[in-house]
Amino acid sequence: MSEGTRTPDRLDHNQELYQLSYAHRAGRQSTDGLGVLPVASGPEMADPPKQIVPGVQRLGSSLVNFYLVEEDGRYTVVDAGMPGYFGQVPAAVGELSTVAAVVLTHAHADHIGIAERLRSEAQTRVHVHEADAQLARTGNMPATEGSFLPLLRYPTTWRLVAHFATNGGARVPRITDVTTFTDGAVLDVPGSPQVIATPGHTHGHVALHFERHGVLFAGDALCTRNPFTGRDGPQIMPPAVTASTEQALASLERIADVEASHLLVGHGEPWTGGVRAAVERARETADR
Repeated sequence: MSEGTRTPDRLDHNQELYQLSYAHRAGRQSTDGLGVLPVASGPEMADPPKQIVPGVQRLGSSLVNFYLVEEDGRYTVVDAGMPGYFGQVPAAVGELSTVAAVVLTHAHADHIGIAERLRSEAQTRVHVHEADAQLARTGNMPATEGSFLPLLRYPTTWRLVAHFATNGGARVPRITDVTTFTDGAVLDVPGSPQVIATPGHTHGHVALHFERHGVLFAGDALCTRNPFTGRDGPQIMPPAVTASTEQALASLERIADVEASHLLVGHGEPWTGGVRAAVERARETADR
């Protein structure tokens, strides 16, 4: 499917998830023949920050991760989770004035949640690849490869829907002003990450290598736990939330030889078995 093409009977994945979030929260009948939408047992709460390595903290919840990187008392937020996570940041850093930058691996809703609030309240600059800048500003999603509907058979999908509904995922603020970067840039933010373009999940998706901290942030180039199916282990994201599976698989080679003690992802636990091993596992499971 070419960029910008959408089959008439399919919404983009964020719109589908937002509509399901509204329906779940209201307990109303679905409009797609599924009947009454199932109700999860309760909201998935945000977790306390966890130190991954000195200077790197994991925030968010068991379903959606975002991160803090500290250098000389100043912080970079890597991805921005869900709107309901905002309170985790001042709790972790103290003064919001110490948050110098937000750097996005991509501009999907569960990665930009608190970015606009940090920008407006703390004058934090938000950085995103130029190919995802329009998505960050407008939320107008390009087409994805597959329908969201097959994922509804998994209880974990409904858990994620409930999490969106209770953490502001149905109304994620768009980012009014962004600073763009391109492949290969070394960003002038705390930690000085190098940008590695990994398009596929979105057209402007990137990985971020914080060499001095020994970590590689892969965003959703791969995950270590599928937030929809619940399957563990390194894998690419499902076609329903991916612009091009073929391109996403090809992009994995761009990070395979990065030396990092920890591979950190948007969904799932940190991976410490080597980046190349994670890439190989993701390729092996791509057709399952």
